[in-house]
Amino acid sequence: MPAADYDPASLPDLLPLYYRRLFPFSQYYRWLNYGGVTKGYFQNREFSFTLKDDIYVRYQSFSTQSELEKEMQKMNPYKIDIGAVYSHRPNQHNTVKSGAFQALEKELVFDIDMTDYDDVRTCCSAADICSKCWTLMTIAIRILDRALREDFGFQHLLWVYSGRRGIHCWVCDEAARKLSVAARSAVAEYLSLVKGGEETIRKVQLSDPLHPFIKESLVVVEKYFSQYAISDQDILGNSKTLGKVLALVPDEVKEDCQTFFQSEKNPAKRWKRLTALVQQQKVTSKKGCKYIDKEIMLQYCYPRLDVNVSKGVNHLLKSPFSVHPKTGRISVPINLEELDTFDPFEVPTISLICEELDKPLQGEEEEEMEKENENEVDAAERRKIRDYKRTSLAKYVKLLDRFLDGMARSRKGEMLRKSDLQKDF
Repeated sequence: MPAADYDPASLPDLLPLYYRRLFPFSQYYRWLNYGGVTKGYFQNREFSFTLKDDIYVRYQSFSTQSELEKEMQKMNPYKIDIGAVYSHRPNQHNTVKSGAFQALEKELVFDIDMTDYDDVRTCCSAADICSKCWTLMTIAIRILDRALREDFGFQHLLWVYSGRRGIHCWVCDEAARKLSVAARSAVAEYLSLVKGGEETIRKVQLSDPLHPFIKESLVVVEKYFSQYAISDQDILGNSKTLGKVLALVPDEVKEDCQTFFQSEKNPAKRWKRLTALVQQQKVTSKKGCKYIDKEIMLQYCYPRLDVNVSKGVNHLLKSPFSVHPKTGRISVPINLEELDTFDPFEVPTISLICEELDKPLQGEEEEEMEKENENEVDAAERRKIRDYKRTSLAKYVKLLDRFLDGMARSRKGEMLRKSDLQKDF
C-alpha cells in the first residue's frame, strides 16, 4: 500500500485498534525477557514513548507483559523506543541514590539512515527514498551481517526496517548484550570505513595490504556497484557527479580520464577506463594510488553507521513494530533470505492492516485458524493471534517467531553444555 493512501491525521483513531488487536505483545515480551535470564531483567528495561504533539516520556518500565500491554493501550504511543536494562527499575530512577542508577546491558545496535548517503545518491535526498537508492541498505545488511557473524561470532541478529528511510540491527546474543562501552566502540570503529564530514573529499583511505574484512566487503560492493552507482546513480554521466568522482583520483589519472571522456559518453566504458588507469598506476607503485578504484566504490556504497547509537549502552533505539507517524508504515523485521527483493514501499501501513481486520473471514479460513490457535493460549490471546494473522502483518510476526525460536534453541543448548561440564567435574 503506498504511503499516499495513509493519512497521518487518522493515526489517533488507528493506534488504539493496533495496540488492542494487532501489536504482537506475546512475541515482544518473549524477546525482551530472554527466557527470564536473570531476576528483574525485563522489569529493569527502559522504554520511552513519544505521544501525540511530540510529548516524550522516558524511563517507562513494566513488571510483566500484561502491565506493558495495558500501559501501551492506555497511552497509544506514536513511537516506541527501547533502552537499556538498568541496575534499578527505570520508573523509580528518581528514588535511587545519585550515581547508583546505571545502565548494565543492552543489545549491540546499529542504525543506518539514508540521509547519511546524500553526498553519493542522485535520485533522492533527505527523507526521500526510492528503489534505486534502497540498494544501499541491501549492501549495508550484506556487509554488516557477514562481519558480525563471521568476524565477531554473533548469531542472533534481528534486522528491522525503520518505517521510513533506514534500517536497524539488534544483535541479541548474551555476549553482545553484556559488551562494555569500550567494546561497543571497538566494534563500531572496526566496521566504520567512510569517515569525514561534507568538507572531506576522500572519505575512504585504504592501506596495503588490504584487511580481510575490507576484501570481504568489496566482494559485496562489487556485486552491486555497476548497477547501483554507474547505471542507477549515473555517477560518471553528468558533470556534477563526474567532478566528484574525478576529485578522488590523482592528477595523472584525472587528465587521461578527462581526455577519454570527451569522446566516450558511455558510463560503463568510462568506469572501465578509470579502473584500467588505476591498474597502470599500481604497476608503477605510485604511492596513494594503489586502491583508488576500490576507495571510490566503498565511498559510494559502503554502509554509513551512526556510531554513537552503537557505542552507548544507554542509547535508545526505535522499537520493532512501532508505527512511523509520517509514513504509517510498521517497523518490521527483514527476512535476509529475501533481502534482494525486500521493498520498503510494500511494508504494510497501519491503515492497511486495520482495514484488513474489517474483512470477514471465509468459512474454511476461520475453521483452519481456530484449529491452529485453539491450544496455544487463553481465549483473549487466541483472538489477538487470529487478528494479526488476518493481516499483512502476519508474515513479519512469523519472522520474529522464527528468530525467537532460534534464540531459545541456543539457550537450551548452552544450558545442556553447562550441565554436561558440571557432570564432568
